[in-house]
Amino acid sequence: MKKIPALLLASVLSLGMILTGCGGGSSNAAPQASGNKEQPKAAEVSGMITAVGSTAMQPMIEQAAKKFNETNPNVQIQVQGGGSGTGLSQVATGAATIGNSDIFAEEKSGVPADQLIDHKVAVVGMAPVANSEVGVDNLTKQQLIDIFTGKVTNWKDVGGKDQKITLVNRPKNSGTRATFVQFALDGNEEAEGVMEESSGTVRKIISETPGAIGYLGNSYFDDSIKVLSIDGVEPTTENIITNAYPVWAYQHMYTKGEPDAASKAFLDFIMSEEAQKGIVETMKYIPASAMKVERDATGKVSQK
Repeated sequence: MKKIPALLLASVLSLGMILTGCGGGSSNAAPQASGNKEQPKAAEVSGMITAVGSTAMQPMIEQAAKKFNETNPNVQIQVQGGGSGTGLSQVATGAATIGNSDIFAEEKSGVPADQLIDHKVAVVGMAPVANSEVGVDNLTKQQLIDIFTGKVTNWKDVGGKDQKITLVNRPKNSGTRATFVQFALDGNEEAEGVMEESSGTVRKIISETPGAIGYLGNSYFDDSIKVLSIDGVEPTTENIITNAYPVWAYQHMYTKGEPDAASKAFLDFIMSEEAQKGIVETMKYIPASAMKVERDATGKVSQK
C-alpha cells in the first residue's frame, strides 16, 4: 500500500513534464515563426529613361547613369547628345523622358516652357580653347569678339604666332554656343568656320589643327588643348561661383510635368551628396548649391 502513492506520484510527475514540454513547444512556436518571416522589401524602381540633349552635360549624365544602375538594375537609361535645343524639343513632345540643356527652356523658341519642370543639377563653365601652339593664353573680350566674328584672322594680331586662325563652331541648337555667344561675345554672331556638334569632336579637331580655336565646357578641358583666360580671368571654380568669370551655364534636366518614378529616382540620385561630390565635382562640374550668385532666363545675375 505504501508503494501505490509513490507510483501515482511518479505518474503525475511524468505527465506534468510531458504537458510542460508540449506547452513550451507551443509558446516558442510563435516567436520562431516570426523570426523566420521575410521582412517586406522597399519597392524596386523600374522603367525606361531616355535623356537627350546637351553634349556638355553628357559625360556627367552617362557616369551618373552607370552609378545609379549599380543599385537600380531594373531601370534602363539611354543617354544621347544632339544639343540643348534637341533635348528641349524632344522632352516637350514626349520623345524623351529628360531633356538635358545648358539653356533655360524659355530661351528656346517653340518650346512650351510652362509645361516643363526645371531640375538644375549643376553648373558648368565654358571657355575659349585653342590649339596648344598658338602662342597666347589670354585674350581680351574685344579680341575674342574680333576673332570669332572674323575681323582678326591671324594669331600675330593678338600677340601670338604668325598663323592663320581656324574657327571651330557649334550648331545653332547648341546650348554651349548660345551661352558662349551671349556671355563671351556679347551677343555677336560667329563667322563661318568648321561646324561640329559634339564637344568631344570639337576638342579633337582643335588639338590636331594648327591655329584652331573654339569653346568647350570645363568638363572637356585636358592637356591636349590650351584653355584661354578672358581679360586675365581664368575659368576656375572660384571665379565662376562668384561670376568673376561670367561664361557659365546651369545644367538643366527638364521633365514634361512631374517625373515618373524612375526619372524621379534618377534625378534624386544626381542631386544626392554622393553624386554631387563623387560625380559632379570630380568631373569638373560645379554643384548648383555652391554658387554664390544665381542667374535667371534673361541672363540677369543676382547675389544669393
